[in-house]
Amino acid sequence: MMRILLVEDEENIRDVVKLNLEMEDYEVVATGSGKEALKFVKEQHFDLLILDVMLPEVDGFQICEQIRLTNMDVPIIFLTAKDTAQDRITGLKKGADDYLTKPFNLEELLLRVQNLIKRTSSKPANTPEIYEFGENKVNFATYEAKGNPGEFTLTKKEAMLLKLLIDRRGEVVSRQQILQSVWGYDVYPSTRTIDNFILSFRKYFEKDPRNPKYFLSVRGVGYKFVD
Repeated sequence: MMRILLVEDEENIRDVVKLNLEMEDYEVVATGSGKEALKFVKEQHFDLLILDVMLPEVDGFQICEQIRLTNMDVPIIFLTAKDTAQDRITGLKKGADDYLTKPFNLEELLLRVQNLIKRTSSKPANTPEIYEFGENKVNFATYEAKGNPGEFTLTKKEAMLLKLLIDRRGEVVSRQQILQSVWGYDVYPSTRTIDNFILSFRKYFEKDPRNPKYFLSVRGVGYKFVD
């Protein structure tokens, strides 16, 4: 049985969508809390996620961005009242596979769910994600990397932070965004921890760590990856 996580803070919509998904033989876990959704994703396996955008504490865009740091395969559909073209572009840039605005047709939602699950289940499993820049190479599936020290293995947090910066390449990512996306929403480490990770990346991947080409500091804001 395929498992779906439904994250919707309007109880009546949540109940109707959950009921109809269950009638299609999906197992559905439903919540109205973005924070709880992140906990569920960390602890359980899901074959598809349906996310509202406007949620208490942690919004749907933030949930999607954090999930994509470690899981590029699970299909994500936004189901939201945020219906401008810019909202849709933002949702797709964050890593969503589909974007459906409210009010929506229930049959259309069910068809989109069915198509996404069918498409994903036909993919080969454990396809490695490899990113190369300069003479460096990173495999985000295995955390294996190649750089100045030769071949080495990244920690999970290093891989998550590196992927966030690469996903947002050319953009300045604030320390606050890094803390929320990589470390979560309950306990933040010191911002000095982030600085130390960036120093490590420079040692790993820069020919001249004192004059970085890829991992740039933006004073008072955060960091930017440039390829």
